[in-house]
Formats: sequence, structure tokens, C-alpha cells
Amino acid sequence: MPTIDLLKRLIACPSVTPNDAGCQDIISNQLKPFGFNIEFMHFEEVKNLWARHGIHAPLVVFAGHTDVVPPGNLANWTNDPFTPTVEGDFLYGRGAADMKSGLSAMIIAACNFVRDHPGFPGSIAFLITSDEEGPTNINGTKRVISELLNRVEMIDYCIVGEASSEHQVGDQIRVGRRGSLGAKLTLFGRQGHVAFPDLAINPIHKFTPVLHELVKTKWDDGNDFFPATTFQISNIHAGTGAGNVIPGSLEVHFNFRFSPENSAKKLQEHVRKLLEKHQLEFDLQWELSGEPFLTKQGPLVTATVESIREMTSLNPTLSTGGGTSDGRFIAPTGAEVVELGPCNQTVHQINERVRMEDVYKLTGIYYRILTKLFYPES
Repeated sequence: MPTIDLLKRLIACPSVTPNDAGCQDIISNQLKPFGFNIEFMHFEEVKNLWARHGIHAPLVVFAGHTDVVPPGNLANWTNDPFTPTVEGDFLYGRGAADMKSGLSAMIIAACNFVRDHPGFPGSIAFLITSDEEGPTNINGTKRVISELLNRVEMIDYCIVGEASSEHQVGDQIRVGRRGSLGAKLTLFGRQGHVAFPDLAINPIHKFTPVLHELVKTKWDDGNDFFPATTFQISNIHAGTGAGNVIPGSLEVHFNFRFSPENSAKKLQEHVRKLLEKHQLEFDLQWELSGEPFLTKQGPLVTATVESIREMTSLNPTLSTGGGTSDGRFIAPTGAEVVELGPCNQTVHQINERVRMEDVYKLTGIYYRILTKLFYPES
């Protein structure tokens, strides 16, 4: 099937962030014969593709990324992660689920649609970046959206092909995301010998009561669409490597995934006041990766739910869980945004895989969504 063939070609590209490794050339060559205008937007080391068919509204955009996370220790993989391998019902390889299968299904569905409906009333575009999995994301989708806004190229509907499903393809779609607020906290003490603690200040000991309060704090209750805000420590580092030295500083990395019932400003103020209450000497650097958003429940959500029901007989859950996605850069433009893709059980894992039948279903679902958006009375 064309979708699986395309997916295999994309998996074979070792496109670890921000290296596109030829993926977008493969995609553009697939789209060109079907009338898509190809535009590459390169910002520093990041490669982005904007491919559009048509000039009229409504504009339906398929958004995704060609980059993948590093495969890790190759010895732990059953097969080479960049050699697409079929075993039973599954196709294995880095990016098989996140998110080259979603990309492949979108591309083939769009090509089939414009072939079958050459005069469809509107436009279809692809916004594809090689910088979604990286730490900053500033030169990927975020930068492309800024360029599109500058030339008043407005998106009406956007489908992000992230791995949104849980157990069966289509059992869940994302209609929003929590905000993400990260921080690097450095606490300063005084280095010394463990035998003479009165001559030193141990920043680990000083941080312990603060950590207890942070972990025990109930930040909010969430709401009907969003779970409660959560706090997680991702890394703690201190010490010189010697077992008899009290460290002079402690570095802590943590993250809030927050609901609209909270805000980045409130969370920052709470943490700062807590540190000051315990009279700690510190440096605190924040990184706001994305604000929480909930898409409007309009034609795209309706078309997506109906298409899933018709293809799978499932009644999908509307969710705002999971991590962040590039949908956070698109939703503020006023576009209706949903995330729909394959199952997420093996994303970022060793021996990442996708069920091939799910890729076929996704292709059909995407095609139906386009039909319902452009021909709502059919």
C-alpha cells in the first residue's frame, strides 16, 4: 500500500532532531504531482516545509514533524532502528509511531482526496518541521506560523498527526493541551568537609523541606476538560564526586503541567515565595514551553469524531492529556485544532512500532475528515 511504502522510506531516514535527513524531500516529491506548491522555510539548522494546494478558504492544514528522538543504545534494538522491519502485524523503526506513520497517512489521504476532487472548494496544506522533539522549538512550527501570519495566510482547521490514540486507533483525540512550565533552580550553600558540617552549608539539606512542600501542594482541581496541575522533579544534581565533601551548590530541574485554572505567573510566584520563606540563596530560570489551550468545538471536531465512528465504530474520548505538541503554536491563531494519530504505547521507546492496519485506518479517517469539511452536505 502507498502509505506503508512511504512510511518505510521515511523511517529509513535517520532524522534525529534537528536533522531532516531527506524526509521533506521525499514528502515534497510525493506532493508535487498532485498540485501542491512547495515552499521550504529554513531557519538556522531547522528545515520546514509549507506545501499548499489551492488559494481559497477554508484552509485545512495537516501538521507534523519529521524529526525523531535518538534511538539510544543500538544493541537494545532487535533490528536497526532506521531499517524499517515488518514482523507480523507491525512495522518497527524509530519514528514508526511518533510520528512518521501519521505523516504518511496524512500525505496519502490528501493526495487521494485532491485526485478524486480536483475542484474541491478550499485549500489543503502541510506544515512540517524537523524541530519538534528538540528543547527549544523556536525555528520550527512556531517560526513558520509567524511567517504565515505576517502574510495573512490564515489556517481554519488543523489536524496534528501525533500519536494520540491509546489502545485502538481513534479511541482518543486531543482537543487541547496543558501548559508546560519548566525551571532550573540553583541553590547555593558552602562547600566543606562532611566531618565539619558546622563550617559548611549543605544545600541539599536546605532544600529538603522545600521539596516536601512542593510535592505535597495541591495546585488546583483542573476542570471538566483538564486534569489538575502537576509538579514533577526531572533531575537533581550536586556534589564533586567525592564522598567526603559537602556540596557548595545544588541544581534542580522541575516541570509543571498546568491547567487553565492556574497560570505560569501564579506558579512562578508560589515557588519564589516558598524559596524566600525558607531563606535560601538561589538562582531560578524559567522556560514556558506552552500555554494551555482548548480548541473550539466546531466542524473539525465533529468531522473527526464522525469519521472515526464510521471507520472504526469507536466513540473517541476528547482529551487534553499527554505532553505538549506543536498544536500549541497553531491554536492561538484562532484555528480549530485536533490531534489524531496512531497508538502511543511505544513512542520514544526501544523497538518503537506501529500496527500496519492502524496506518490504513488513519489514511481512511483523514480522507473522510477532508470530505466532511469540504462537502458537509454529502
